[in-house]
Amino acid sequence: MDHLSHFGREIRAFEAAVRAAGSGLVPSCPGWGVPDLVMHLGGVHRYLAWVIGDRLTEQPDPSDLSFLGLPAESAGWPDPAHAPATGPLPAGLADWFAEGAARLESLFATTDPNMPVWTWSGEQRVRFWVRMQSIEAAVHRWDAEGVAGTAGPMDAELAADAVGQTFEVMAPARRAWTAAPPGAGESYGFRQTDGPARWTVRFDGPAVKVTQENEEDGRDAEVAGAGTGDCDVEVAGTASDLMLFLWQRVPPERMDVRGDRAVLDRYFTLVPPV
Repeated sequence: MDHLSHFGREIRAFEAAVRAAGSGLVPSCPGWGVPDLVMHLGGVHRYLAWVIGDRLTEQPDPSDLSFLGLPAESAGWPDPAHAPATGPLPAGLADWFAEGAARLESLFATTDPNMPVWTWSGEQRVRFWVRMQSIEAAVHRWDAEGVAGTAGPMDAELAADAVGQTFEVMAPARRAWTAAPPGAGESYGFRQTDGPARWTVRFDGPAVKVTQENEEDGRDAEVAGAGTGDCDVEVAGTASDLMLFLWQRVPPERMDVRGDRAVLDRYFTLVPPV
């Protein structure tokens, strides 16, 4: 899968969306205004450009804000300590974002994806960041588009990959970071209705056990979704909706839910937001 192409498309769509929105609260990111969202994603990009550009294998100190490359004229730019920033997008902030995003895109394109660098995951390679940032850029593009109107869906290929990445990478990490309660055997099925993928996720003690199956075609996937199978609950929806649900952007009512709704309600207790 070409994560780099997805990253490039999503960062440009994000930039267009925040320029169009200009100001206002971000409904899907409580406590943030449009400038906060731009500052957040732009800061992440510049931090990772520092990590990858300097080939750092240990986490650098994020309190040294020189990596942000803030211009001399940045008065009035958003301050995380005083969010939300609900005023107009400060002059130069969108350009600052675009410059940082372009630099990270260039580093992704020209750096060996297997080069060792620091990440917060067990996978300590540049390729981890290319995948992670294509997903994060897509989520925040959706956030930004929702300020002024209806956000466009995720690309189905990227969204299906993001669902798998959630279970493989994000869920174990979020459980560890938040000291989430141990699983008691809760089992979940997530079925893609616009593609062949089906994921089964089970929480046993501290472990997150994931299996992925691909049905031969859409008809087989529909038959397979007639019940919950071996799971306590099954959630069926487009790859975009499944991804957005797992990132807590859309409610389960957007999808077909079958089985024990109380188990579904427990999902974000087992995988707390961070």
